[in-house]
Amino acid sequence: MAAAHLPPRSCDTFVALPPATIGERIIFGKNSDRPCDEVQEVVYFPSASHEPGAKLECTYIEIEQVSHTHAVVLSRPAWLWGAEMGANEHGVCIGNEAVWGREEASDSEALLGMDLVRLGLERADSAEKALEVIAELLERHGQGGNCMEDESIFTYHNSFLIADRKEAWILETSGKYWAAEKIEDGFHISNQYSITTKIDREHPDMRDYAKSKGWWDCKREFNFAVIYSYLNTARIDASGSRSCEGRKLLEKNNGNITVETMMDILRDKESGINMEGGFLTTGSMASVLPKDPRLPCVHYFTGTPDPARSVFKPFIFVPNIQQLKKTCSPAYGPEDPVKKKPRFQSKPDRKHELYKKHEVAAAIIESTKERGENMLKKMRTLEKEKIAEMEEIAHSSLRDSTLVVNLFAEAIEEELKAYS
Repeated sequence: MAAAHLPPRSCDTFVALPPATIGERIIFGKNSDRPCDEVQEVVYFPSASHEPGAKLECTYIEIEQVSHTHAVVLSRPAWLWGAEMGANEHGVCIGNEAVWGREEASDSEALLGMDLVRLGLERADSAEKALEVIAELLERHGQGGNCMEDESIFTYHNSFLIADRKEAWILETSGKYWAAEKIEDGFHISNQYSITTKIDREHPDMRDYAKSKGWWDCKREFNFAVIYSYLNTARIDASGSRSCEGRKLLEKNNGNITVETMMDILRDKESGINMEGGFLTTGSMASVLPKDPRLPCVHYFTGTPDPARSVFKPFIFVPNIQQLKKTCSPAYGPEDPVKKKPRFQSKPDRKHELYKKHEVAAAIIESTKERGENMLKKMRTLEKEKIAEMEEIAHSSLRDSTLVVNLFAEAIEEELKAYS
C-alpha cells in the first residue's frame, strides 16, 4: 500500500530591521510547528576543520564536506541531521518554512530543507553567503524526502529567512529553482510564497522553466508568488490568514520591536502563530543581532513545546562551550530506525531531560490553577531576569567570555527549579 501524503501544515519566521526595532539591532524569531509528539532538541557544534575529500552524512544522503565549518547552535527535530532554525558564530540566523506550489514536492531522498538550514549556517559567514550556499547545494543535490518521522509522507519545498548583523534575505524555492529578495524593514514568512515582483537574485533558468510549463506567457510582469503558487489558492488559505496576522503584529509594534516583542508574537495563540493541536509549536527561537560587531549576538531558545508555557533561555557564542546535555536527545547511532531501510518502522524515545521535566510542568499548569499560575509566574520572572542580564551585556563588549560559557546550561538549571 502506498504511503499516505499529508496535507500542508505550518510555521512562522520573523525578522525586524531598524528603524522597526529599538536600537541599532536586527531582531529574528521563529516558531517551529511540527507533529505534536515530535521532540525538538537544542544542540551545539563547535567550529571544525575537515580533511580534503571528506564526506558528510546528512539526514538521507551523503555529500562532500568543506574544509572548515563554523560553530552553530541549532533547534532541530531530534530524529534528523539538519535543523528547523539556528545561528552561527558570525551572527547568521536561518529559519525555514514549508511551502507548496504548482511543482510537486519530491518524495525522493535528497537534502531536506532542514539540512539546508544547517549547511547554510555551517558554511557561511554572512546572510547573502548562506543564500549562495543553499542555492548551490539545491542545484547539485536537490531537495526531497519525507520531512516527518513517520511512514506517512510529508514533503514540501522550502522558504528560508536568513539574517545577519547587517541585512536579511528571503529565499524561496520550488525544486531546484529559486528567487530571493533583500528585506528592507520588518518581514514575516509563513507557508506560502511571498516574493512577488521585487526579485533581487534568482536561479538563471527560473523564468524559462515557468515559461516551459505554461505558467508564464512573458507578457505580464513576472510575479514569483503568482506564477509558482497553487492555481487553487484554497489550499493555502490557512497559512495566508496566519501570514496576514503575523504582519499585523509586526506593524502594530513598528518602531518599538525588541526581543521581548518578538517573544510575545511567537506566543500569540489567537493569531495561530503559537499553534496547538495535531501540529503544534514544538520549539521557538528569538535572536538579537547588534549592528555593532563589537557587541555579542544573543540567541534565545525554548527547547520545549508551546512558548506560552516555556522559558526563552539565552546563548552567546564564546570559546569552550560544551554540548548542551539537558536539551540533547538520546542517540541511537546506526540502530536508529531513521537510518534503517525501510525507514520509520518504529519510533524510539527521543525525549531529553528538559523535555521530560517540562512535560510534567505543562500538565500541572493545565490542571492545577493556583500551582500552575505560580509556576508560570516563576518562569516569566526568570526569563525577564535573563533578558535584563543580556541587555547589560548587549550594551557593552564582552570582556570575560568565561562569564557566559555556561549561560544556556545555567538557565536550564534555574528553569528546572521554577518547575519544582
